[in-house]
Amino acid sequence: MQLQCRAYTEYIGLLTLLLMPAAVESFVSPGTVRYVANEQMRGHSKTGFAGIKSRSPGARTLHRRRSTSAVFMEEIECDVAVIGGGPAGCTCALYTSRSKLKTVVLDKNPAVGALAITSTIANYPGVDRTMSGMALLDQMREQAIQYGTDYRRAQVFMVDLDGEDGMKTVYTPDVTVKARSLVLATGALGRSGPSYEGEDKYLGQGVSYCATCDGAFYQNSEVCVVGVNQEAVEEAQFLTKFASTVHWITSVDVKDDDEAAQYLLSCPNVKQWKKTKLVSVEGDVGGVTGVMIRETKEKEAVLLPVEGAFIYMGGSKPITDFLGGKVKLQDDGGVYVDEEMSTSVPGVYGIGDIRNTPFKQVVVAASDGCVAAMSIDRYLKGRKTIQVDWIHK
Repeated sequence: MQLQCRAYTEYIGLLTLLLMPAAVESFVSPGTVRYVANEQMRGHSKTGFAGIKSRSPGARTLHRRRSTSAVFMEEIECDVAVIGGGPAGCTCALYTSRSKLKTVVLDKNPAVGALAITSTIANYPGVDRTMSGMALLDQMREQAIQYGTDYRRAQVFMVDLDGEDGMKTVYTPDVTVKARSLVLATGALGRSGPSYEGEDKYLGQGVSYCATCDGAFYQNSEVCVVGVNQEAVEEAQFLTKFASTVHWITSVDVKDDDEAAQYLLSCPNVKQWKKTKLVSVEGDVGGVTGVMIRETKEKEAVLLPVEGAFIYMGGSKPITDFLGGKVKLQDDGGVYVDEEMSTSVPGVYGIGDIRNTPFKQVVVAASDGCVAAMSIDRYLKGRKTIQVDWIHK
């Protein structure tokens, strides 16, 4: 599911038509200011995490009147772009920032990574054994920021690794980042494959893993969010801005002290389906039309009519969907790297659990980040040897 720049342009245009009063009639690139044409924005697809697909015949067509409002899309140029804000990504950013390399970290959600969901850290050197994974990660992130890292919450849905002069481009719904080097640090909490009947069939046609990317397509529509983790809660909250009803499907009860979840439940357009499981995704040639759900105590599943299904269930697969096959992968799905963390593409590095290393430890991820940062410093500055902070004499 490789995306082309035109697809990205059209996606931004359609997103704009739904979020802004109207759009103007031309698209100018490069530059910080993007102007999007509404001539081409009719009948485009809803998107999945990995890319944009064309709508099937019979899909709904969107119509908007023409006007001349400007759309501002931020574009950043930097030395190092890091996708992922876990221990590997934060360590890499710390080192590159200290080396005076302009570094941008794009982190989908700081609360859902493997370290963030770890209750206590007992085996990270120098850390009190009562410290939580989230607390340690917060310190790592803050340390990188203090040295100059530009940290941003953003969902990456596409990369272009073949830019002029070796530039790598990272696309998100809010910002486009152009970097001289790119670090892949998205971890391995992805699922090994579709878990529900119909999920794969309607991926990109109503099934999505990114509300930030696709939420605007569901103005005044009913959607469902599947999952009870922090990511599901935040994505469901985002969808309340657009959907007429957000059906939140949870297999367990929500804790009373979960402030984010309780706030979500207080929204007037949120309906929770407690102790309920998703059975299948239903649809037709136009995309998703509903989902079959079953309460734990019931034997029969019932149809819940929705136009969008946002699924947030964890797993252990390296998250590489957004790469579109542009870097070499190992047979086990991990990103292939050499001893300096370089991938098959010059200037692109893979660190942490995205390598699918069997040594899934925080200290190993941090080590990966350090090795990659030093390799990047040498790569960008044209040196033959690695430069370190100190040398024994």
